[in-house]
Amino acid sequence: MRKPIKLSAIAILVASLSACAVGPDYQAPVKVADIRIDAPYQQAAQLQNWWQAFDDAALNQLITRALEQNRSLAQARFNAERAYAVFSDANNDWLPKGTLDAGYQAGENATVSPADDGVISRGYNSGANLSWDLDLFGKIRRATEAAQANAQQAELLWQDARLQLISQVASSYGDYRGAQLRLVVAEQNLHNLEQSRAIVLARLDAGMASELELAQIDVQLHQVKAAVPVYRNALLTAGATLSALLAQQPGQLKLGAVPHLPELKQPVALVEGENYLRYRADVAVAERALAAATAHIGVATADLYPNLSVSGFLGFISGPGLALNGDTQSWSVAPTLSWQAADLGSVKARIRQAEASSQIALAQFEQQVFNALNEMKLSLFSYNLSREQQLNTEAQWQAANKALQIARDRYNAGSGEFLDLLDAERELLRARDQLAQLQQQSFSRLVGIYRSFGGGIQLI
Repeated sequence: MRKPIKLSAIAILVASLSACAVGPDYQAPVKVADIRIDAPYQQAAQLQNWWQAFDDAALNQLITRALEQNRSLAQARFNAERAYAVFSDANNDWLPKGTLDAGYQAGENATVSPADDGVISRGYNSGANLSWDLDLFGKIRRATEAAQANAQQAELLWQDARLQLISQVASSYGDYRGAQLRLVVAEQNLHNLEQSRAIVLARLDAGMASELELAQIDVQLHQVKAAVPVYRNALLTAGATLSALLAQQPGQLKLGAVPHLPELKQPVALVEGENYLRYRADVAVAERALAAATAHIGVATADLYPNLSVSGFLGFISGPGLALNGDTQSWSVAPTLSWQAADLGSVKARIRQAEASSQIALAQFEQQVFNALNEMKLSLFSYNLSREQQLNTEAQWQAANKALQIARDRYNAGSGEFLDLLDAERELLRARDQLAQLQQQSFSRLVGIYRSFGGGIQLI
């Protein structure tokens, strides 16, 4: 009975030692300065469909295709799959490893003895070669923790890539529609200027206007015409960006001439007490990087202690007859204890390196929290200011349009000054083009709200 008791005691000792893992146990931060961040990451329910609130069929189709075809998003997905495969491999390292082998060996003059001169020896072996790292101090366990954190980080990066792609498509779509709108505005302005020019030309023929007045109105006319190529280039640029995001060749994008920017039917609002940081994948990515860096401290620390591994063979060894029976059965066990005792200085240096990397990751995580909070707040303020500016410019454009009609009627009747007409034309041009820019800007900043809040913003 003594032998089984001794073996059981050894097994219990090995198991207890294997349960130890040197290095710090990771605890996710719950607070940065006075900011509580204890809510775990959660993908926002609106992340996959927030753009549908715009009720724009073309935008819906673009985003659907981008999610299916975008190559950068595919890279992020396969990167996550690769990271999980690495984790799966690391997670098996604590198990015994083995291979099934079969071999044949032949040789002549195996020794320097004269008796072996001309002697040819042959032999066969087949069986299982096994090895097992007992991981007494948790090096494998910590490496597994790091691999798991890296895999989770890769998956979060994939989720963040989806959000960024959706935002890029929506923003580029806004740029495209904005360029179309500015082209339409330019055409309308040209039409208005041509009407005013016709009035000036008629008065010039009647001797009631001067060549200077005609030249001045022509300046306005050509100024608008000169801006048209700029808008066309913006349209081409936005189209090329969308084509690249959708993995399409040049010229394949078909959106139609609909110079209208999507708008929400309901305003956006914050939910009181909601922790929007939990929707930020980039914050969660930084936290997982910190977890991996902490686990690497344990990996490095484990080298301060001995490592015990066991290798062995179980199978058959036979001569030329290739007999596989009890007489040819063979086994071997070879435990090995190794310790980097002569290189502890380098081990300690690697530990300090791992600890410094952990502090770097912590600082990066904390900075990411501050970046996220400020980005969210700025996105809301920027959108609200843009909307306020847009509403005021709409009122300005309406007033400018009314002023132009009055100035044109007075000038046509001969009771108004040409400079008044010219100023009215100039103000209308400026107001209408500025309004088109602000409509595009408001849409872009609205997309920025959804991006900065991780798709977690609510509609009221």
